[in-house]
Amino acid sequence: MMTEIRNSPLASIDEVPMADTGAYRPTVLVVDDESIIADTLTEILSRSGYAAIAAYDGADALETALLSPPRLLITDVALPGMSGIELAIQLRRIFPEVRALLFSGQASTTDMLASARSAGHHFTLLDKPVHPADLLAWVSKNLNSPSA
Repeated sequence: MMTEIRNSPLASIDEVPMADTGAYRPTVLVVDDESIIADTLTEILSRSGYAAIAAYDGADALETALLSPPRLLITDVALPGMSGIELAIQLRRIFPEVRALLFSGQASTTDMLASARSAGHHFTLLDKPVHPADLLAWVSKNLNSPSA
């Protein structure tokens, strides 16, 4: 089952509160070929208490994940080389417990997601632009739930 989350208007990075945590910080791998998006989402997550790492394509993301295994992958669907869906499937093969959140600004991703769903892979999809409140709510819910 695919879950879609509709986004609110854009927010400034200054609106994201800084988390004060000395505790364990789950690693979140953020992947987008638009570096400004990957870097901004990484900053939002870092300010909110997560150990966020940016990558800019699937190959870089896989290499990064092998060095620092993530608990969560947040990736654009449309990436050069391999799609975000292919990346999520590969990461789940290596790290079965990794959660995956996909985002896209393209309507063409529906067919790709349907194909993945028919192969038994279920992902949540956020529409671009991703609002920080929507992103953080999903991340918090999925990383802090008992089955995470």
